[in-house]
Amino acid sequence: MEKIIIVGAGFSGATIARLFAESGKDVIVVDRRDTIGGNAYDYVDKTGIIVQPYGPHIFHTHDKQVFDFLSNFTEWNKYEHRVKAKIRKDKFVPVPFNLTSLFALFPKEKAERIKNVLVEEIGLDKKVPILQLKKHKSAEIRDFADFVYKHIFYIYTMKQWGFKPEHLGEEVMNRVPVYVSYEDRYFVDEYQYMPKKGFADLIANILRHPRIKLKLHTDAKKEITLSDGVIYLSGKPLDGTLIYTGCVDELFDYKFGVLPYRSLKFKFQTLKTPSFQESAVVNYTTSHKYTRITEFSKFTSQPQENTVIVKEYPKKFKKGKNIPYYPIPIEKNRKHYLQYEEEAKKYKELYLLGRLAKYKYIDMDDAVKASIELYEQITGDDYDLSMITKPENN
Repeated sequence: MEKIIIVGAGFSGATIARLFAESGKDVIVVDRRDTIGGNAYDYVDKTGIIVQPYGPHIFHTHDKQVFDFLSNFTEWNKYEHRVKAKIRKDKFVPVPFNLTSLFALFPKEKAERIKNVLVEEIGLDKKVPILQLKKHKSAEIRDFADFVYKHIFYIYTMKQWGFKPEHLGEEVMNRVPVYVSYEDRYFVDEYQYMPKKGFADLIANILRHPRIKLKLHTDAKKEITLSDGVIYLSGKPLDGTLIYTGCVDELFDYKFGVLPYRSLKFKFQTLKTPSFQESAVVNYTTSHKYTRITEFSKFTSQPQENTVIVKEYPKKFKKGKNIPYYPIPIEKNRKHYLQYEEEAKKYKELYLLGRLAKYKYIDMDDAVKASIELYEQITGDDYDLSMITKPENN
């Protein structure tokens, strides 16, 4: 019998598993961890707060198809993410850097001049990359851009990635541009919500289907081998399809060497106070070894006597020692990854999916979208929302 084997129970693996199951296929989803959701896994702690042990995850999208798909598996709480950056000892400003940030940090007359130039040349409610502003013809705009670069981008980027901003790809630098607007939301997507019972509950509902068999605490590499264009499962050629969402270099036994990632270390604290900071996330762009502090109760605005925070410390990834979180988007690494991508093409029924397998930063909505598109590619069928059966206990 043809098998659909999916390695990884995060957003990518769960989404495509559900689509195959709804189309009548039997699916096996395996994950090395004993939890589902990948790095989006969360849980309710003893204080009643939903805690995200692998760092903050916020759902946002412009894509109605993605939002409608996920809405089958969760109720939502409206949440609009706002982030502050600590610039000076007592100065917190919105990021992305916007007109509110401008007037908070510069004298009023100078701020007005800079604003007028930005509005005239860029346009109100438009975004501009900081590296573009650093090349502006006006000395005053360049001076402004240098200040923002130093206090918002440079130190933070060096901590987060270990590289100067200009050495990273546009996909990273363009994520946090200068915003010529008084809009202070971190995201401006049409759909901005948090799942009412958390991301793990949402993904559990996606995977709750009679045709999906979930095997946690299972190392797929102990059962799957690849050799000369053939995928072997338990020593026998696989009659079916393998969809892989883990680290692609591990899949091929590091044939071309270990791909570089950034990892993270977290320090959690439960504090006897209802609120620790003004916003859910505060970035520390000029000081401290950690990059940001997240306060989880702010995601749900639930009243409580205590609060839970986490400080986030970027680390170099060391194989077998810590978790790979972020592919490092520089050209040398991209070329390194392409060796593995070419190797994967030798296996007709192997498909790479997700952040680690594609070696690319992918938001949750992009992961769902890519899973839908891969399902359509493999089956030749168009996805239709009506094919999804809603879990009864959702």
